[in-house]
Amino acid sequence: MDLGDLIGFDAVMPALRPANKKQVLQELAARAARITGLDERDVFERLVQRERLGSTGVGHGVAIPHAMLDEVDHTIGLFARLERPIDFEATDGQPVDLVVTLFSPTRAGADHLKALARVARAMRDAPFAAKLRGSRDPHALYALLAHSVEPSAA
Repeated sequence: MDLGDLIGFDAVMPALRPANKKQVLQELAARAARITGLDERDVFERLVQRERLGSTGVGHGVAIPHAMLDEVDHTIGLFARLERPIDFEATDGQPVDLVVTLFSPTRAGADHLKALARVARAMRDAPFAAKLRGSRDPHALYALLAHSVEPSAA
């Protein structure tokens, strides 16, 4: 599965300038609402609820906020590259500048976990993350995401 299976071109945000974590979540909720037709406030609240359980900042400058929504019928992803890293209360204490957000159907279960794992593996790949950090062009970012290749098992 490529990240392009989860993230459409319209879900790529190449140069966000949020001041804090809350603004990141608001921007993500607004874009998700535009893409899906869902209520922006509800999407935002779901992301905030998940963050209250523990930060989705997974380390190395990456965060993977996610939520389960009854209103979606398949997993939907968004990608945001932040102009300046912000504090996301990440597990390693490092600020975040790459954000991949996932919204899955409430009953997705294992599929949601597989999508989270796929995103985490891709974002742990330092050369791949460096390429994402190095571009502000939405077409180039989407091409990178769409052609990300699952690392082969050794």
